[in-house]
Amino acid sequence: MNMKHSLVALLTVLLLLSAGCSGDSKKAGEQAADNKTENATVAGYEVMDPISVTAEDVNAIVRDADAGVVVLNMWATWCKPCVEEFPDLVRLQKEYGDRGLRLILVSADFQHNLAQVNAFLAEEDVDFQTYLKGQKDQEFITGLHPEWSGTLPATVFYNSEGEAVEFHQGKLTWDEMKTRVENLLEGS
Repeated sequence: MNMKHSLVALLTVLLLLSAGCSGDSKKAGEQAADNKTENATVAGYEVMDPISVTAEDVNAIVRDADAGVVVLNMWATWCKPCVEEFPDLVRLQKEYGDRGLRLILVSADFQHNLAQVNAFLAEEDVDFQTYLKGQKDQEFITGLHPEWSGTLPATVFYNSEGEAVEFHQGKLTWDEMKTRVENLLEGS
């Protein structure tokens, strides 16, 4: 990562923290969306650098998602089940995004692996903002979900009120994802 990207990433984190300290979680989520780092080009495909986030930031983004269903997925490029599951997650967003689904992807990769993360996101045709864990593992894990052991992938399904209604550790199949999302969309 070059110096410019490092400064932009640091500024983004500082803005998120200052917004979070003021107690205005909506402001934190908006600033995360507004302060995207300069886009990277990978194999001719423009990819937005993932924004570094804490568990508190992710929780604010979920609360402010304004969606019928939010699917939060924690993954990593080095996690084989994550890589296997990933195309179905992207498919889920493409097929149900217009019906009220919002997919939030948070990579557990390290900041120094950003180029690898961007290459993977480009390969998977991700055309929306994603996030990168920017906090110590245990703080991040306990801050996101009380049942999460840290196993990847991990997926949380939220209803339209932003309440976590289902949590799953490990890889989900397309049918499992689709069924959960359709049930939640019908109930919203």
